[in-house]
Amino acid sequence: MKKIGKYIASIMALSMVFSLTACSGGDSSSTNNGDVTTAERTKEEDEVTVADLSDKYANDVDISGQEIVWLAYYDINPSNNDDRSVALTLFEDTYGGKIKWVQTTSATKFDDLANMIISGDQVDMFPYEWDCLPNGVYKNQYEALDDYINLDDELWSGVKDMAESLSYNGQHYVIPYAISDPVCIQYSRTLMDEEGLDDPYELYQKGEWDWDAFMSMMEEFVNNADDGEERFGINGWFGQALVQSTGKTIVTYDGTTFTNNITDPQIEKAELLLQQISQEGLYDQSWKSYFPEDGLTLFYAMGGTWSLGESNGKNPDGDIMIVPFPKDPDADNYYACANFAAKMLVKNSQMGDAVATYIKCERIAQVEEQYKETAKQKALIQTQDSSGNVIKFITEEQYDAFQTYVNNDIVPVFDYGFGMGSRMYGDGDYTYETRGVMNNLMEALLNGEVSTWAELREAWSSVVDTEIENYN
Repeated sequence: MKKIGKYIASIMALSMVFSLTACSGGDSSSTNNGDVTTAERTKEEDEVTVADLSDKYANDVDISGQEIVWLAYYDINPSNNDDRSVALTLFEDTYGGKIKWVQTTSATKFDDLANMIISGDQVDMFPYEWDCLPNGVYKNQYEALDDYINLDDELWSGVKDMAESLSYNGQHYVIPYAISDPVCIQYSRTLMDEEGLDDPYELYQKGEWDWDAFMSMMEEFVNNADDGEERFGINGWFGQALVQSTGKTIVTYDGTTFTNNITDPQIEKAELLLQQISQEGLYDQSWKSYFPEDGLTLFYAMGGTWSLGESNGKNPDGDIMIVPFPKDPDADNYYACANFAAKMLVKNSQMGDAVATYIKCERIAQVEEQYKETAKQKALIQTQDSSGNVIKFITEEQYDAFQTYVNNDIVPVFDYGFGMGSRMYGDGDYTYETRGVMNNLMEALLNGEVSTWAELREAWSSVVDTEIENYN
């Protein structure tokens, strides 16, 4: 039961794959090359075409014929019968670039990156993950993008503030082209109706979807269990989302100095709520990859929409809906535990212009109405099994609602503590004593490994002080 955090660490990696590369496939024709694998795209034609806006987005540098080496545990190129993403189509057809995938694994990616840099092997682009900043930059693994991307350009206006919030030592190593994988809540409208509970989406539309409503609904649902029936309020990725819905972080950064913020009153308020949820038995620690179909769990929390298609497939009569994580009643926004859709320019790469152009293509795909509609068409394609049965799908209502959340309504929260190496954020052998401090601060109360927030804070605050001092 207490291993759910290890699964969640994997799911954050998986959610990046499914949400950002929903139109890209895995490796279908790979050849072994030591620790990594190379793969080639096999898809030749796309089901959904991409409009040509090359006149509007002329590049100021010519990258035609250049090939980026992309080191990652997933391929940007499609395989089998998958479409190319909008961004890849632009990069290949409009700008004449290519991407060569060098495959790594989630477990070895950072070691493979370091070894390729040291050995002088070509590697140009790497996925943005929390450990990239500040740890990866501190280790001299990435180049700043300031020489290649002008944040004052109108194209970047919607994400400039995010990029500025991620600046490090006055430079921009991470320039997001979108918010990725915010933790949202899935629920069944059918189940809500059967239980006589309010629809969270309607509460959200009225500005009433907050911790108070969330707790009240979970408590009522669990208390209404029949004799011998075990019910839960929530399952899934949860602790970090609750803490970060305050908009506050454990580690703060003022552009020069990192500071331990563990005693912040709003963080304490969130941690005390985690303590209450654990004590009341509202949280189901068991691992599930989709909204449970047994009618015994009210809410399911997970990043992005990667599990939503399966939730729909497993609950065809459940009328599944998705809402942002409930807000702290004292917060001024819906703050979300989220990732940033971004790519890193690797140290010593000679392909800075090409990498920046690919990042630009990702941003264009986010802002142009024609491309947004194309991406929607691709996302709504249903997945069928060999017998023709629909096993995964996303509804148009779900898709439109999620786009509203990520583009207008929620504010992503990044805590630098997650990017400060394995002592701060890592599995270890996944025990309370050895795993990352940030993992414990988000999970230990829910797991029942400690009884009170005061005990948890006292145990780890000095370790936070020690670790952040490495970066000051």
